[in-house]
Amino acid sequence: MNAAIVTVGDELLVGDTENTNATWLCGRLADRGVPVRRVTVVPDEVSEIARVVNEYHAEYDAVIVTGGLGPTHDDVTMEAVAAAFGRDVVENEEAAAWLEEQGYSADDLAAETTHLPAGCRPLANEAGVAPGAVVESVYVLPGVPTEMKAMFERVESEFDGDPIHAVVVAVDEPESTLIGRFSELRERFDVSVGSYPGENVRVKITAGDATEAERAAAWLRERAELVE
Repeated sequence: MNAAIVTVGDELLVGDTENTNATWLCGRLADRGVPVRRVTVVPDEVSEIARVVNEYHAEYDAVIVTGGLGPTHDDVTMEAVAAAFGRDVVENEEAAAWLEEQGYSADDLAAETTHLPAGCRPLANEAGVAPGAVVESVYVLPGVPTEMKAMFERVESEFDGDPIHAVVVAVDEPESTLIGRFSELRERFDVSVGSYPGENVRVKITAGDATEAERAAAWLRERAELVE
């Protein structure tokens, strides 16, 4: 299984808001062995959201869309996702009933609050009001981080992949001096190698097998100057 993440919001594109949702989702999906192949930020525009959702739905096993849920003028994500699948946006009785159980009457909410793509599976928002939805393999979640996290945790078990094991080795050498050892590491072991320079070089060794990752890390530790 692989996935793509689409985060919606003009505030992300102009730098007013940090895209913490994408970072958090990437980490949770990685923990479940689901590689994220794309992370895309799109404006609050129906055509742009619909185009990207349509493209990614065809290419990846799952698409997670966050942001733009609710009744205000710039909350157009549900309309856009519906458009991507050629569906109408209609009143969702299940979402309305759940909100009523939580103490919200129709008079308390804007009419559009429970309007979702036709035929979708609604997702309850236990940390807020605006419901999410699942349309085929596209999961539509709120943009507010607390709401997004709570809703994702309701569907997290639906994301399954091959577990990936990672070991990090902190090396006290310039990254350029490690190139030859990285090549030999990949030749000797069935692993992927990433290097991230800063005050020192963090070498991240990943493999599908935990023993293989540990063997590769041990090999590197014996041949590199480590951070004390």
